[in-house]
Amino acid sequence: MYIVAFIGACVLVAMVPGVSTAIILRQTLRAGRGSGLAATLGNETGILLWGLAAAFGLSALLVASQVAYDVMRVVGAVVLVVMGAQALWHARKGAPPQDGAVVPGLRAPYLAGVGTCLANPKAAVFAMSFLPQFVPPGQNVPLTLVTLAAVWVLVDLLWYGLLIWMVDRAKAWLGRPAVRRRLEQISGAVLIGLGVRLAVESR
Repeated sequence: MYIVAFIGACVLVAMVPGVSTAIILRQTLRAGRGSGLAATLGNETGILLWGLAAAFGLSALLVASQVAYDVMRVVGAVVLVVMGAQALWHARKGAPPQDGAVVPGLRAPYLAGVGTCLANPKAAVFAMSFLPQFVPPGQNVPLTLVTLAAVWVLVDLLWYGLLIWMVDRAKAWLGRPAVRRRLEQISGAVLIGLGVRLAVESR
C-alpha cells in the first residue's frame, strides 16, 4: 500500500507549479514539443540524481553544510534570473520562437532542465525529507529509496508529458505573435521571481 500512497503524493507534488514547470512550458512554447520533452528529461535526470544522493546519504552533506547550501542557492538563483531576463529580451524584440526545424539539437533544453534541477538546493532537501517517509520498516533503505526515486521520475514524466501535449494542441492560438510575446513576458517574470525568492529565502 505504501507505493500507492507514494504515487498519490508524487502526483500532488508534480501538479504544484514551480521552477520545473516554468522551464518545461517555456521550452515547449518557444521551440515545440521536442524541446519541452528534452527539458523534461533533463529535469527528471536531476531528480533521479537527487534521489540517488538521498539513497546513499550524499544529500545529507549538502543539508549539513550551510556554505554548500548557500553556494547552490545563489547559483540556482542566478541561473533562473538569467533565463528570465532572456525571456523578457525575446519578448521585447518580438522575435519568433525557434521551430524544431532550426533548433540545433535538443542538448540546450535538456541541459536547462538538468541545470535548474541540480542547482536548486531545495530539490535536495525535499528528496531527503520526502522519500524516506515512504520506506516501510524492515526494508532495504537504499534500494527502496532508489525504487521510489524511479517511480517519482515516472510520475513526473507522465504529468509533464500531459502538459506538453496540451500546450502543443493549443499551439495554433499560443503561436500568435501577440500571445507569444505575452507568454514570454509572463515566463520571464515568473523565472526572475523564482530566482529572487530562491536567493533571499533561507532553509
